[in-house]
Amino acid sequence: MSITTLLTLLVSSMLIYSAPLIFTSIGGVFSERGGVVNVGLEGIMVMGAFSGVVFNLEFAEQLGTATPWISLLVAGIVGAIFSLIHAVATVHFRADHVVSGTVLNLMAPALAVFLVKVLYNKGQTDNLSQTFGRFDFPVLADIPVIGDIFFKSTSLLGYIAIAFSFLAWFILFKTRFGLRLRSVGEHPQAADTLGINVYKMRYLGVVISGFLGGIGGAIYAQSISVNFSVTTIVGPGFIALAAMIFGKWNPIGAMLSSLFLWTFTKFGSYRFSITFPTRSASGLPSNRALCLDYPCLGSLLWKKQLHLRQTVSTTSSQNKHTKKRQFQTGVLFF
Repeated sequence: MSITTLLTLLVSSMLIYSAPLIFTSIGGVFSERGGVVNVGLEGIMVMGAFSGVVFNLEFAEQLGTATPWISLLVAGIVGAIFSLIHAVATVHFRADHVVSGTVLNLMAPALAVFLVKVLYNKGQTDNLSQTFGRFDFPVLADIPVIGDIFFKSTSLLGYIAIAFSFLAWFILFKTRFGLRLRSVGEHPQAADTLGINVYKMRYLGVVISGFLGGIGGAIYAQSISVNFSVTTIVGPGFIALAAMIFGKWNPIGAMLSSLFLWTFTKFGSYRFSITFPTRSASGLPSNRALCLDYPCLGSLLWKKQLHLRQTVSTTSSQNKHTKKRQFQTGVLFF
């Protein structure tokens, strides 16, 4: 495999897998800049994926190739409505933000799978006939080498997501709306004295977060999984949350972090043969968790831990015995 082919596959896959993360993480930026921590991005993505797939299945024959794009709008609206639960709980009832977001994450998969069972009488939907395929940019795809890597057989949504991150940055940092949203998140009392409706701005931040999170879920379902089941969205919402934090609550930073974290998401599904050096087990998961995925490693750490405990116990007892003898000798000497 040539280097050009390898880079083509890498860039194309990166754009496909990172596009839903970019939209969702930017949505989280809007919510947190308004002062509401949105841990429920995973649940919002689930509802967006479910609504996007159902709309796609029901209207694919009538709308044709435009179906996936209209599904994004429908999924965004459903995500915005679903996020209102989080907004009402945190803004009006002043519930704990983490608890409210966790409720969304627990509620969404159960609700979506129940609705799939009611609508289709089975645990998952059929595969989609209209999905986001690969795209060749006119003219740009004909450029030697660069065109093959970046503009041929790639994801159009990936480039749209990257461009949207710059638009979101402009909205947050260069417009009146963005200034008011950030002021509400940083110092709500000062914003209130200036006549800014704190409740309204925080609601808008959460709703925008839900809209973009729903779009992210629909992109994931219509470009990666091409159907909906209980395992369609398992983890992307939390990765988007990590990308938002790693990107310093900045849309461009969240976009770059999503592109970066895609590497771990993609290659994390493969298991490699790793030689672990002899060292302490601090920072590693518990032995029980390790035994589930890596039985040999878990067993080794368990034996190592027993050996360390025995060594510490023996050393401790020897030290106590030595100190006792030294004390007795000193008493006899005096």
